[in-house]
Amino acid sequence: MAPPRKRLTVDKKKDADSPETKPKRKDSRKASGISQFKWIFIVFVTVLLAVAAFFVLTSLNKQDSTLNQKPEKQTVVEERETSEKPKKKAKKKKLVDPLTSITNNFDKSILKELNKAQSFLDKGQIKDALKKFEGLVNKYPKSPLAMYGKAQSLDKLSEMRQSNEILQQSIHAYGNVIDLPDCPLQLKHQAMRRQADRLSFLGKIGQAISTLKKLLNLFPHDLKLMNEIGVQYLLSGRNRDAENIYNKVVNMDPSNGFAKSHLGFIIKTDHLRYKEAIPLLREGIASGETGADDGRFYFHLGDAFTRIGKPDEAYKVYEEAAKKGIFMSALQRSLYNADTPLTARPWWAPEQTGYLEAIRKLEGNWKVIRDEGLEVLDQKSGGFIPEEENLRQQGDWKQFTLYQRGRKNTAACRKTPRTCAIVDSIADAASCKRGQIKYSVMLPGTHVWPHTGPTNCRLRLHLGLVIPKNVAIRVGHETRTWKEGKAIIIDDSFDHEVWHNGSTFRLIFIVDFWHPDLTPRQRATLAPI
Repeated sequence: MAPPRKRLTVDKKKDADSPETKPKRKDSRKASGISQFKWIFIVFVTVLLAVAAFFVLTSLNKQDSTLNQKPEKQTVVEERETSEKPKKKAKKKKLVDPLTSITNNFDKSILKELNKAQSFLDKGQIKDALKKFEGLVNKYPKSPLAMYGKAQSLDKLSEMRQSNEILQQSIHAYGNVIDLPDCPLQLKHQAMRRQADRLSFLGKIGQAISTLKKLLNLFPHDLKLMNEIGVQYLLSGRNRDAENIYNKVVNMDPSNGFAKSHLGFIIKTDHLRYKEAIPLLREGIASGETGADDGRFYFHLGDAFTRIGKPDEAYKVYEEAAKKGIFMSALQRSLYNADTPLTARPWWAPEQTGYLEAIRKLEGNWKVIRDEGLEVLDQKSGGFIPEEENLRQQGDWKQFTLYQRGRKNTAACRKTPRTCAIVDSIADAASCKRGQIKYSVMLPGTHVWPHTGPTNCRLRLHLGLVIPKNVAIRVGHETRTWKEGKAIIIDDSFDHEVWHNGSTFRLIFIVDFWHPDLTPRQRATLAPI
């Protein structure tokens, strides 16, 4: 028989319960605890290393980015240094730049000599500059810049010596620049513009226009050039031509303020289309362009508002101009004024003028003055001509002038010899270059729009000769009338207005005196008006 099998279960149970097996269980527990602790420690260390690695990598990335940024900073610095270098060179930049569009290849080759000559001109050593440039022209007759330098030197010398003869030589030299072969287009532009300006200064408007039109053929889209041609047309009285060219400019550039102001001026003064002129004048002024916000345009914009029945709008325009210093005030709107402040009041008493003796002389001879005026008025050929400044809203207003701009009208004085003899004895009136001495006749039903005279350099005397009822003059805010044989004195640079609601003609004698605040030197140097 097979031997009996061992009961392993019982033996295991016994082993488990026996004292010998108990310590072995504790050891196994201890070993498992140690093993668990190791795993925790390993995980902890692993996490710690991962965190450390993260920070190391982050740090490295920062260093990399910093390293990457350094070249950018360096590039910026290099760019700044590069950009600064031309600035330093610009300070030392020579007067004639070979890179500009006014220098041809030949002139670049003689640039050193051109610069030397130009340096004399820049320092105001005009004679030396002229000598240098003339030498260069003789040495290099085909050099456009040498000829241009000669023209500029003559130009400045003519101003210094106030010589029209030298100025004419300058104009001729500018023309020579244009005719030279291989003259840069931009240099032609500069030379022809200056040539036209100098021709206009000499009163040769037709030649100036011809020069500018030739230039326009070279630069057909030059709006500034077109505007300048328009100005020259206006100076020569060719208003239709000016109107046409300003219309072209506005069509090409609807925002061109210069053209709009001038076009509005023409439409207002020539065509009397006030409503059409107002937006052009207003937009032109608002553009702020040089030459577009001239006092004349404020003057005519306000006047246009007045004539369409909007005096409040007109006053706002005048106030705006006064705030900008264009007018002395909203009421005193003359444009050709003294360079020093003058006493300003709309009405003057004879005692305030400093001309009391002269005023009394005129008043004492008022009948002589009246009778000679009536004789001229009664003549068929007469001599009284209608007012030509479009100041009348309605009616008939004529004048007969004896003196103008400080000069005696000999032919007129032959008709009024006694009156002119009286005036000749009053030097402060007869010599007034910014005034007139004249008879003024106004018929019933006449209204003269509010307006101002051109200058504050005079006082205007009105001597009543034939004064019907219901005639009046407002100056500033005060309205008065005339009396026969009596003088009233006004400053006509202030806003004034005249009405004749009477039944017969009104006749007065107007005498302009120098403003009493003007010095003898100012009187001598002021330009005539």
